[in-house]
Amino acid sequence: MKWSRQLADLRASTHRPLRFPGGNDAIVRENQRGSISVADGSKFERGPLGGQVDAVVVGAGFGGMYMLHRLRELGVSVQGFEAGNDVGGTWYWNRYPGARCDIPSLAYSYTWDEALRKEWRWTEKYAAQPEILAYARHVADRYDLRPLIAFETRVLSATFDDGADLWRIVTDRGDQLAARWLVMATGCLSTPRAPAIPGVESFAGPTYHTGAWPHEGVDFAGQRVAVIGTGSSGIQSIPQIAAQADRVTVFQRTPNFSIPARNTPLTDADIAAFEEMYPAYLAMVKGPGLGFGGSSTELPIPDAAAQRKRYEELWEIGGAGFLAAWGNLLTSAQVNERAASFVREKIAEVVTDPATAQALQPRDHPLGAKRICVDIDYYETYNRPNVELVNLKETPIEAITPTGVRTAEATYDVDALVFATGFDAMTGALKAIDIKGAGGRDFREAWAEGPKAYLGLAVAGFPNMFIITGPGSPSVLSNMINSIEQHVEWIAACVAHMREHGLTRIEADQETQEAWVRHVAAVADKTLFPRAASWYMGANIPGKPRVFMPYIGAGYRKKCADVAAAGYEGFELAKERADVHPA
Repeated sequence: MKWSRQLADLRASTHRPLRFPGGNDAIVRENQRGSISVADGSKFERGPLGGQVDAVVVGAGFGGMYMLHRLRELGVSVQGFEAGNDVGGTWYWNRYPGARCDIPSLAYSYTWDEALRKEWRWTEKYAAQPEILAYARHVADRYDLRPLIAFETRVLSATFDDGADLWRIVTDRGDQLAARWLVMATGCLSTPRAPAIPGVESFAGPTYHTGAWPHEGVDFAGQRVAVIGTGSSGIQSIPQIAAQADRVTVFQRTPNFSIPARNTPLTDADIAAFEEMYPAYLAMVKGPGLGFGGSSTELPIPDAAAQRKRYEELWEIGGAGFLAAWGNLLTSAQVNERAASFVREKIAEVVTDPATAQALQPRDHPLGAKRICVDIDYYETYNRPNVELVNLKETPIEAITPTGVRTAEATYDVDALVFATGFDAMTGALKAIDIKGAGGRDFREAWAEGPKAYLGLAVAGFPNMFIITGPGSPSVLSNMINSIEQHVEWIAACVAHMREHGLTRIEADQETQEAWVRHVAAVADKTLFPRAASWYMGANIPGKPRVFMPYIGAGYRKKCADVAAAGYEGFELAKERADVHPA
């Protein structure tokens, strides 16, 4: 289909010049294996990589970069592969207008190097995509990570060699590499969901997806724009597009709860205040792990006045911290409904047209059971004369036409289409690779009934393969930077343990994995999360099994530490057989 081809072309092409400190006007950085970045953003062709390394890391976002650094510090030979032409992961691809983090910037930073933390100065309470990408590039430069990465390269397949305890990796650049360990740092939100709407091929104008935005940007001035989707990327981009375009028509199937960001520039006083509380923050981050335990379902229900007062305070502060108003907000339907009613009241106060306000008020899921959105002037945007909301629950889309969008009741002629239709979250990037484990076990088949991973780190039947922030770990329900650090450090310690003890194989035990998967589901069932048809459940992808994928329980970090301390309990470890000589 046309949209799929555009997405593939976009992700395969180079959009933005790469310039690094110390570079000249032509060649600015050389990859140790022959891939050279030049100032116009293109690359000289390189020869295919071959031979054997200790480890391969797939992905060069925050997980991949830190993993490369830690493995190199261990003295492990390592090769990274990245589909983009630079580091940054989700912040490399997601450049749609308004894209920014929903975690406060000062917390959305690595903690593993105090010098790095102190030398970087964030400028806003919630950093925008260009600033986060600049931070990622700074990290890559500071630790000289780019020579470890083959850019513009997709891993096509990874096959485990049982006889040699090695992974054999093949890429779209002809690389054929063997590695003892395979680390998947492919990200939780890195596979855009194509819009399943009849007629997309026929549209005569340009189409865009928020998850694969043109790196040179898009000028919507004077245009009529249709935006399909009102999840996080839609909520962030719609106000920015509306400020440019002549007219914006928003097609909404399901409204989402959103809290104002109250974004402001960071002052010296803000940073000083954060520094003062940083030791306590770090202790919390490195502690046993937050989450829901049995006690959260037994907490008393605050009286109505106390709830109202707290919600008003948090609404004025802004941000996703609204969900932390009460310890049982996501376990008590009664508490949650009062919070949801409060947000619906605020929507009605902001949006002047009653019918539009009502359409924007979520009523089909508990507050926070879908990822809470954090916005800048989202609801206010619907008061603009050039913005119209189409409620697809009342008038569904029938087709995309050559000139626009046809619903059951009307046709909307537009000049451009923007699809804010989200991602195949947490599993899409992994299942896009042809992975064959021990005995030829197919990874897609292993996850056919839903993702199964022990601690979200490893999958039974796939030895020596680790996943950073995989299903069954806190991942998308946490500050991703903190969860990334914890997983990278656990994996690095595991690799060091294996090398120290002459071990060549580690594999999650099947029964232990099944028990963990049941535990993840049991904890989720004690909360309100499964009551929403969310991407946490895979509900946004037709045919995807409905499984609550992240782990919401308490004590996750302690569990991981205890497993390692007990000699990697729940894993089977082995030494290389004496009669085996790897190729």
